[in-house]
Amino acid sequence: MLYYIFYPLRDIFFGFNVFRYISFRTIGAIGTSFLLVFFLIPKWIQYFKSKNFLSAVREDSLKNHHKKISIPTMGGVVLIPSIIFSSFCWMKLNTCFFYITTFILLLLGICGFLDDWEKLKHQTSKGISARTKLLFQIFTGLAIGIYLWKYPPNPEVSLGLTVPFFKDVFINLGALYILVGILILVASSNAVNLTDGLDGLAIGTLMICSLTFAILAYIAGNVKFSSYLGFPYIKDAGELTVFLGAILGGGLAFLWYNAYPAEIFMGDTGSLPLGGILGVIAILTKHEILLIVIGGIFVLEALSVILQVLYYKKTSRRIFKMAPLHHHFELKNWHESKVVIRFWIIGLFFMLLALITLKLR
Repeated sequence: MLYYIFYPLRDIFFGFNVFRYISFRTIGAIGTSFLLVFFLIPKWIQYFKSKNFLSAVREDSLKNHHKKISIPTMGGVVLIPSIIFSSFCWMKLNTCFFYITTFILLLLGICGFLDDWEKLKHQTSKGISARTKLLFQIFTGLAIGIYLWKYPPNPEVSLGLTVPFFKDVFINLGALYILVGILILVASSNAVNLTDGLDGLAIGTLMICSLTFAILAYIAGNVKFSSYLGFPYIKDAGELTVFLGAILGGGLAFLWYNAYPAEIFMGDTGSLPLGGILGVIAILTKHEILLIVIGGIFVLEALSVILQVLYYKKTSRRIFKMAPLHHHFELKNWHESKVVIRFWIIGLFFMLLALITLKLR
């Protein structure tokens, strides 16, 4: 929005020319989102406590987590609207990217809100049914898939997968790509949701992934850079850099309150939409396979749950002391903050590995 207000005034004052630059608008989105979340989260914490709400803790959770029942949750109520508002202020609104990202955040945010509200209202860890949650995710993925099929940013690569480490390898899936897109969104949304179990773990890892995708989106939206590095060129994909800046800024402010010992939790209101958006950003920038590397921590967390369930059903024994994986290390007497920081370090290595693929093509 601000682009359309100030950039036309560049002839009056040359300084307004900065609004044309993605880098400037990304910094603006980071700052706006940070300030909104930083000042609004304490208000939400105060409101939550005034209603005497109690966070629902799973009965089978670790004993040291039971004390967290008094910590406010549903931080996504502040985080998601702040990201959307910041994006609205700093992104160009004549592209599809603002509307796609907003649609996903709102729809999956509503799903997460309903889930969190059910837990608070009935003081249970169950929330809405897994089927209802899955239907929300599938509908969101289907809607985005159909839209991109009908109105692709780059028709040449819209229905296929690019392969990391190779310049000219492209797997054309046709209409089947819609199903792949749904799978990516569902998997990423649930993986982040599973990871959101320790103070600062999910939001810190999300910021690492957002920074990585911001770099990739900027390259994909630049004709010269994308051509040089062998990326599919996606017109206006640089606007996703601004959006990811809003996530980064809001995430930094949220981490201020969510770092150990946490004063607030993100809840499904935040984790479901932010997880889903990672998958969709991968789709929009044509890095669907690379998402496995960029979101390596989320992949490991989700795999630990899948392997644990399958192995237990077959043998009545467990691979891990507890799943998701972060609880396994807690039961190995790692302090919660040590688990989180070490997972962040691993996440940074995944980020570097993903960025290495920029030249190894």
